[in-house]
Amino acid sequence: MIPELISASGPDVTAVAIPAWLDASAVAVGSVSGILVATERKLDLVGFIVLAMLGGLGGGLIRDLIIQHNDVYMVNSPYAIPMTVLVGCGGFLFPSLLTRFPHLIEWVDIISVGLFVAAGSDKAIVYRMNPWAVVLMGTVTGVGGGMLRDIFLGDTPRIFQRSNFYAICAVAGSIAFYMLIIHANVTGEWATAISVAIVILMRRLSLHFNILSPANVDLAPVVKKKVRIIYHLAQEDGRESSRRILRKFEGCDGYQITYVQQPSPDVAHAQSGETDASCTRVIDRIEIEDDIPEEASQSGSPQDIGDRQQNS
Repeated sequence: MIPELISASGPDVTAVAIPAWLDASAVAVGSVSGILVATERKLDLVGFIVLAMLGGLGGGLIRDLIIQHNDVYMVNSPYAIPMTVLVGCGGFLFPSLLTRFPHLIEWVDIISVGLFVAAGSDKAIVYRMNPWAVVLMGTVTGVGGGMLRDIFLGDTPRIFQRSNFYAICAVAGSIAFYMLIIHANVTGEWATAISVAIVILMRRLSLHFNILSPANVDLAPVVKKKVRIIYHLAQEDGRESSRRILRKFEGCDGYQITYVQQPSPDVAHAQSGETDASCTRVIDRIEIEDDIPEEASQSGSPQDIGDRQQNS
């Protein structure tokens, strides 16, 4: 029976019932990522088991420790820990089997990430967490296991390095899950399916077109150049406004212009480090005849007063 798409009673904030076989498969595939690294490093049986547990259960463990509602998945689930131990032992005993199906493992890996993202986001929504926390919980559940795995091995987590989309896919899937549940009133089953599809689609597109996450970005020079252009345009506009004002008062009596000296914001002086920058004369205020004090008007004409203040 196909579940309904839209919830009739508002946002569906009940826990999504992921089938047990699908949940166990996601944990097992997450454990495979740890086994692959253990095979590369030629670790012993303990190393295989620990990395398998970190890959399959690490993200959920981080999520549950942050939520702190006495609901730790790896402790409450009857098959989570045994499943990861069995996968670790199998990878230790039969490592060559994993190299035969690299494409299958890649597909199943990103599917498990999508399921982890949906499960983490759903659990945060059930506990009435804010949108930022929902996205964080979904992302951490999806990629936290791999992050712990790399930390335990003393490496920079792969999700922090420039590569094809992985953590970005988890973020997008978590955002989609929250928007579908809270704002579109989509039921949990359909929201899970759509968010998993978004994670898979973004991952496959990034691999197909070799789209890499950005790194070594520095927008400061670009922003500085744009700000400098805007400043000089505003400065030129101010000078043009001053010229229009002066042309308006040309040939007229009964006004007084007061000037002030300001350092010229010349880029050449600033870059050369010179302290004696040239000054620019700018208009401070314009006083019409009615605003000029009586003693100032008696001591001379307004034009003479402006010239004397300018010379001083």
